[in-house]
Amino acid sequence: MAVCEVCFRHCDIKEGGIGFCGARTAAGGVVKAYNYGRVTSLALDPIEKKPLARFHPGSYILSVGSFGCNLRCPFCQNYEISWSAEAMRLADKAEYIPPEELTAAAVRLKSRGNIGVAFTYNEPLVGYEYVRDTAKLVHEAGMKNVLVTNGTAELSVLEELAPYIDAMNIDLKGFTKDYYDGLLGGRLEMVLLFIMRAVQFSHVELTTLIVPGENDTEEEMRALSRWVAELKDASGGNIGRDIPLHISRFFPRFRMKDRQATDVGWIYHLAEIAGEELRYVYTGNC
Repeated sequence: MAVCEVCFRHCDIKEGGIGFCGARTAAGGVVKAYNYGRVTSLALDPIEKKPLARFHPGSYILSVGSFGCNLRCPFCQNYEISWSAEAMRLADKAEYIPPEELTAAAVRLKSRGNIGVAFTYNEPLVGYEYVRDTAKLVHEAGMKNVLVTNGTAELSVLEELAPYIDAMNIDLKGFTKDYYDGLLGGRLEMVLLFIMRAVQFSHVELTTLIVPGENDTEEEMRALSRWVAELKDASGGNIGRDIPLHISRFFPRFRMKDRQATDVGWIYHLAEIAGEELRYVYTGNC
């Protein structure tokens, strides 16, 4: 058995077994990324699709995803490659793209407005070694790295990636333990600590998907936006009010088809509330 140290689960993985996320295994008593370089999705996307509104707007970025996730959001938008049975069947079919090859592809796409590589689609931190190795090469090529993550990882993982990450969009999916620790199977405290550290070295934007009946109250949005507004940089200066927050509309999906899409007017209302604390609030899926 070997203990995985990526997130709060600290899975005990038997030799040749697979952890909860579906992306980590044990070999020779050491936990490794089972999904290393196994690519399920690759596309040249507008940077705004990550979403990043205030990081090189108007540019494109080569977006890459694998399989696996350490949360269990019932409304997952990318369930085909995250944690569904279908996602796990992709393991042996995914195309292997080594870091050098992905970096070369990013460089070739400069002529089409590409500024680098975004690690996205599934949860990239469950295979952080591939992110680290590729991002280092991308930096050496003079390009940028973007991480789109749920932020459910130990700070040691974040610190290992810190020298190579230029921007992040981090899901702050809600602001109550019942929602995070219950429905999503995560840990709110871990995500908050991750964000607090990330803003000290990287451009960070946050995304909150508003799910009717779950995290959609005025009170929760006020608490969330106030917390963001108090975030500090590495020198202790207050930078929270300038951190962009994307408030997105939910649509019935995957295992959560028991409610209607979020009312557009309510999304705009919650955005107004967040705007009382934050300078940059954006609405999505409206």
